[in-house]
Amino acid sequence: MTAAVLAQVVVSGALMGLVYALVAYGFQLTYATSKSINFGQGELVMVSAFVSLSLVNAGLPYGLVLPAGMLFGALLGLFVERAGVRLALEQKSEGWILMTIILGLFFLSAAENVWGRDDRPFPTPISSDPIHLLGVDITPLEISVAVGVFAVMGLVELFKRVTLLGKAFEAVSADRDAAELMGISARRAIMLSYGLSGMVAALAGILVSPITTVGPTMSSTLILKAFSVAVVAGLDSGFGVVVVGILLGALEAVTSLTVGSGWREAPGLVLLILALAVRPTGVFGKATIRKV
Repeated sequence: MTAAVLAQVVVSGALMGLVYALVAYGFQLTYATSKSINFGQGELVMVSAFVSLSLVNAGLPYGLVLPAGMLFGALLGLFVERAGVRLALEQKSEGWILMTIILGLFFLSAAENVWGRDDRPFPTPISSDPIHLLGVDITPLEISVAVGVFAVMGLVELFKRVTLLGKAFEAVSADRDAAELMGISARRAIMLSYGLSGMVAALAGILVSPITTVGPTMSSTLILKAFSVAVVAGLDSGFGVVVVGILLGALEAVTSLTVGSGWREAPGLVLLILALAVRPTGVFGKATIRKV
């Protein structure tokens, strides 16, 4: 194995790892406001990708498919919050864990009945012809993944820091009880977090589908890797999920090349086990101080 081949594999894997980071970022958004996460996040990615594919096949321009798919993902996220999370949070129970899993299974079953179980290609106007840069070949399609991930994460972070609604989101994230005493609706902030989480899930599906195809099984593959990224990085570090996502993608690609494709999932599982055993708050996470 030459250095050029290794560099090519690392770059391609790292770009794919950005998709894991984007899905993991969705976990962070909901955890920040409600200390809950959607375990059906992978199904939101998959269903949004199928809906976007249907819009493409119906003749809708790609420039409109992107925002339409993201809007659909946001609506799905709001549905999950209303149907599976809100009541459990009001009762201060952990029922949201089971409810989000059940909703994810429902979305999976619905997708299989509507679109079938076969994987389908996702047409895109973005070229897949390689461009030689700095000794490696990168396609415009892969570049679009990186641009899309950094753009949406940057816009969400800007929204949280500049707008009044975003500052309310941050206030609930910092201290829910204090925010409510100041007149901020924690329920609306949680709804916003689930809507944003669904939106980034939909974008992840649209970005990765032209590379991997669209199919019901894509949800289970993405959710495990994204969860590993979120736990290893920490559920309160946007920068961390990007770093860990890139690292995991590169490790998977190198493992697949050197050991075999059957071991591709091993790096994510190993990192997850190590993080839970050594640093449960994540590499970039902050330790929680509890007052007694």
